[in-house]
Amino acid sequence: MPGEHTHGKQRSRLSRAFHAIPPWAQQGLRFTTLATIMCAGVFTAWALLVSVPSVETIENRAVSESTKIYDRTGNVLLYDVHGSMRRTEVPFDQISPFIRNATVSIEDATFYQHNGFRPLAFLRAVLVNLGLRSGYRGQGGSTITQQVIKNTLLTKDKTPIRKAKEIVLALKLERITTKDEILNLYLNETSYGGTIYGVEEASRYFFGKSAIDVTLAEAAYLASLPQAPTRYSPYGNHRDELNGRKDLVLTRMYDLGHISEEDYQLATAEEVVFREQAEAGIKAPHFVFYVRELLEQKYGADAIANEGLQVITTLDYDLQQKAEEIVKERALANEQNFNAENAGLVAIEPNTGQVLAMVGSRDYFDEDIDGKVNVTLAHRQPGSSFKPFVYAKAFEQGYTPETVVFDLRTQFTSHCEPQDLTTHDECYAPVNYDDLFRGPMTLRNALAQSINVPAVKVLYLVGVTNAIDMAERLGITSLTDAGRYGLTLVLGGGEVQLLEMVAAYGVFAAEGERHPTTPLLEVRDSDDDTIEQYEDTSERVLDMEIARQVSDVLSDNEARSPTFGGSSALHFPGVDVAVKTGTTNDYRDAWIIGYTPRIAVGSWAGNNDNSEMIRRVAGLIVAPMWREFMDYALVKYPPEDFTPPSPDPEWDSLPPVLRGEWNTNPSMGTHDILFWVNKQNPRSGTPPQNPQSDSQFNHWEYPVSVWAGQQTYGSTTPQNGFSVASPLNGSTIPWGLSFQTWVSFDSSLGITQVSYYLNNVFVGVSAQPPYLIEVQPSARGPATIRAVAETPTGNIESSTGFTIQ
Repeated sequence: MPGEHTHGKQRSRLSRAFHAIPPWAQQGLRFTTLATIMCAGVFTAWALLVSVPSVETIENRAVSESTKIYDRTGNVLLYDVHGSMRRTEVPFDQISPFIRNATVSIEDATFYQHNGFRPLAFLRAVLVNLGLRSGYRGQGGSTITQQVIKNTLLTKDKTPIRKAKEIVLALKLERITTKDEILNLYLNETSYGGTIYGVEEASRYFFGKSAIDVTLAEAAYLASLPQAPTRYSPYGNHRDELNGRKDLVLTRMYDLGHISEEDYQLATAEEVVFREQAEAGIKAPHFVFYVRELLEQKYGADAIANEGLQVITTLDYDLQQKAEEIVKERALANEQNFNAENAGLVAIEPNTGQVLAMVGSRDYFDEDIDGKVNVTLAHRQPGSSFKPFVYAKAFEQGYTPETVVFDLRTQFTSHCEPQDLTTHDECYAPVNYDDLFRGPMTLRNALAQSINVPAVKVLYLVGVTNAIDMAERLGITSLTDAGRYGLTLVLGGGEVQLLEMVAAYGVFAAEGERHPTTPLLEVRDSDDDTIEQYEDTSERVLDMEIARQVSDVLSDNEARSPTFGGSSALHFPGVDVAVKTGTTNDYRDAWIIGYTPRIAVGSWAGNNDNSEMIRRVAGLIVAPMWREFMDYALVKYPPEDFTPPSPDPEWDSLPPVLRGEWNTNPSMGTHDILFWVNKQNPRSGTPPQNPQSDSQFNHWEYPVSVWAGQQTYGSTTPQNGFSVASPLNGSTIPWGLSFQTWVSFDSSLGITQVSYYLNNVFVGVSAQPPYLIEVQPSARGPATIRAVAETPTGNIESSTGFTIQ
């Protein structure tokens, strides 16, 4: 017969292929095959002896032990995962087909085809978890049937034997139970987050309707939750991920033919409204769900829901209660006074990294402000509170707190004209919070008073990438795209978490040691055995002296007094407290972060919808809240003095501008720091040979020249009060490019206009200080610019020599 002939040919080919294998390999193949058959036989024999309970036994099992979360004393119960378990069982025909099909599509697409176990899916999950295949580590290959077995009978046994039992029991359950009964068990048992178990209770909780009445889009949301109910919670910080998973569910349903294209389009576009309902019996809710999500990432959602863990957290509940009280009271006042309806606060112990308090909104149960969103974990722009990281990098690079830069309105975009002192299109000329400019300033005063222009200059000196590296070393994880920020980074152009910012400031408090942030002291299993315990895994990420310099500046009340006043909310008489405020340019975020060696505290105020507040600085909006909490916290965590920085051993040999002396050589004119030092190695003592080669040089020099011309120099003004400021004498200018020339001058000269000559050929005239013109070179080689100024008493002139090549 044809079939027999075909099979015969196949056997012949197999036989020839086998005999083509070397004898030693044939022997190994025979051994492997025999061993596989023997293992399969043993497994089969063992499987036959394993009994499977009836469906009634599964349904009537005892409820698993609940995980309990406590404060740091172990006495205050913050949350019981099953403390008020909500579960309403319904028959299969009372569950919407949308829910059934959505669940099968995302959890087990071949549920109605397999016999309870999918070997290939199981193998794929094993390979991923072993790192031998790409995919989500920790993913499972379990069928819905296996999940029913695991959820009802085998939650505590984690050995390979448990997995084998799960497979065998799933296979047996499939033989004695219908698919619909198994799916009904799953839908009535699975966790949808918090205390919500079963699809009926979930439908009522989230949408205010029974499971039979949900829409297709609502069903897709429900099917999205069981994999990670805390992370995908519609009330948490990952709503975008939940929306993405809902869309994935709908795509799977469409691909599997459960819904039409029209149904798919309508459900994708549907705007689902979740019903918000306060959860009773929970303390410190934002902190609790932060802890729970971390636990689920470590141990899995099943373990947290069912395995009776006892979790001792780092929370100081006394501080937490005070923080919640203050945040709510101050946020309500801010809503009336500043249009800032929400606020948050975090307190961390710097020398351990332990979270002492976390308030994620003015009221977790306030539906009008999205109170369940934890703003301490939200990514917001930090304003000037980011500046200490940039200054820390400058100190590390060799600059000192006494280094001088000029606070003058400056154009920082190299392709824009130096005299264009506005921000527009692609041109960037930032202003200070008060629209005032102070001339020469030390880095100490600039940071303490939160002056913007010097901060942007410091960021340029150290480099954006280096500043981000410093922030990352201190624990900031969200600044992953250095090319996105530019010089606006120092004024809060990136987005960060309040929790990470407070922890990063804690590195300064801990004198350069970073203690990883943790909310956990101990986790014990249901047998009271410790499975996790706090260990200090600190590392030094910043030199001790650099950290001390930052703390010394941020706690210098005299240095910050010109901006904040001598008796501001930032000042604690007789107590060392370092503090920095931050307000975004558009007044959407107000920050304040401060610390002592024992506690670091940060507060944020604003609106969850990112709308603007009334235009006031953080010192008015958020500082009173922070100060009230700090006054309370410092009683419980008494402050210690900061250790002052050691004297700089190289001080006497440093360039004068690094020692606060910006005008010690008047014969050379008045210049900003790029004239005096090499920005990569400021301590070298050797000024740049050709500072004009720096793309920022002319842009910084122009406002300095204007400022210098407005000062009274007397007999010390270079060349009797008049000199060519640009190009610099001895500098080199690239051939083919135009350059700008201008002068430094004493305003008492009464200059009316300045005429310029390149190699004694007239090239232009200007009648506006600092009398700038643009020159196009006509030839390579040595060149001279001669400037002739007209004054009421006659002409004066000055020259400078340079090279065009």
